[in-house]
Amino acid sequence: MTAATDVEEVELANTAFYETMERGDFDVLSTLWLEDEISCVHPGWPVLSGRGDVLRSYALIMANTEYIQFFLTDVVVNVADDTALVTCTENILSGGPAEEAGELGPLVGQLVVATNTFRRTPDGWKLWSHHGSPVLADTGEGEGGEGTPEGDEAPA
Repeated sequence: MTAATDVEEVELANTAFYETMERGDFDVLSTLWLEDEISCVHPGWPVLSGRGDVLRSYALIMANTEYIQFFLTDVVVNVADDTALVTCTENILSGGPAEEAGELGPLVGQLVVATNTFRRTPDGWKLWSHHGSPVLADTGEGEGGEGTPEGDEAPA
C-alpha cells in the first residue's frame, strides 16, 4: 500500500470511531478496538487500561448521554509502518436527559484535544489508545495576550 492510502484508511477508521459514538452503537464500537491491551483517557478521568475497563467506560458514557455530536478540526494523521497517530480537536455538542419526556435536554459545548493511536491488523486499522484532554483556556489573541489565558504569565 502507498502511504497516502494508509493515511486515508486511518482517516476512515478515525471517522468511524466518532460516528459510532454519535450513533451510540456499542456493538460496533467494540469492534473498532484491538483485542490486545488497550488504553483510554477521557477528559478528567484516570487512565483506563484493558479492554474490559475501556469498553465499560464507553458503555457508561453512551448510557448517560442522550445526544452527542463531534465536529473534528485540526485533524493530522501520521503513519509509520503498522502504527498510526491521529491528533485532532473534538468540538463536542452533547446533551443529557431532558426534564420532560419527549424533550431534548440542555446542550453543552466542549473542546477536547485528542490523540488516537491505531495499529494495522489483518482486519484493518484498530484503535490501540485514545487520549482526550479538555481545552481549558482560549489560546488565541485577545485582551489577555497571545497564547496565555487572561493575561496570566506563561510558566518559566
